[in-house]
Amino acid sequence: MEKVAIVTGSSSGIGYETSLALAREGFYTFATVRNSKKAEKILQIAKKENLNIEIIELDVDDEKSISVAIEKIISKKQRIDVLVNNAGWGLFGSVEDVSMKDFRAQFETNFFGIISIIQKVAPVMRKQGSGVIVNVSSVAGRIGFPGSPAYISSKFALEGLSESLRYELGQFGVKTIIIEPGVIKTNFFSSMKIAEPKPDSPYKEITEKVIMGIKMMAELGTHPSEVATTILNAIKEENPRPRYIVGNDAQMFLEAKKTKTDAEFENYLKKELFSS
Repeated sequence: MEKVAIVTGSSSGIGYETSLALAREGFYTFATVRNSKKAEKILQIAKKENLNIEIIELDVDDEKSISVAIEKIISKKQRIDVLVNNAGWGLFGSVEDVSMKDFRAQFETNFFGIISIIQKVAPVMRKQGSGVIVNVSSVAGRIGFPGSPAYISSKFALEGLSESLRYELGQFGVKTIIIEPGVIKTNFFSSMKIAEPKPDSPYKEITEKVIMGIKMMAELGTHPSEVATTILNAIKEENPRPRYIVGNDAQMFLEAKKTKTDAEFENYLKKELFSS
């Protein structure tokens, strides 16, 4: 039986590489994008390699768009075996500098949009008695640091949601996996929105240091194809682990967090972030 996969945010980066990896593995892959004009590159490769990739427009911020897209997929294939929730964006700025409007927008895409998609897909998987939901989180879903609290807290929320889903959907044969990449070499960081600091903001310097440090790390970051390979290998496991870490930087930070007290880890992270 042909397996069916959905990947959100497929126009570039992790979503792009994951859509290709799944299609190459034999999945009929619905690569969703907010704007189909940005799907030319993936369509060219799909045609060249004769891959079963179909582009579907889906805006995770728009519940109607989600409903239309998922209904179209179910109508065509009658099943969904893999859902990769990858679409998201990042916001730099301190808690005091980020407006409530932008804070809510960050959660709308990175958290509430994922819930909306799962609410449409979970009943299908539950009735099948099988399926895998992959939530692309981040090392920032387990480690807080200054400069991007909106993004970090949205990923912390996604981690909690994913853990709950493992209990709720696991009893019906549906698996939930969390992917925790470190800094990935994509346009994600260069396209992150930066909140305009207030004229007298005491956080301007620390936020700029974090932005500079992360962008420098991105130059040497992990290639998104490594994340795609991790996702592919995880969904093929009979009993996948709850979490998969991707990237040496993520591994280093999480290992340090595990072996140090909270206070020791804070001091360690301050040195790592601000040593320059």
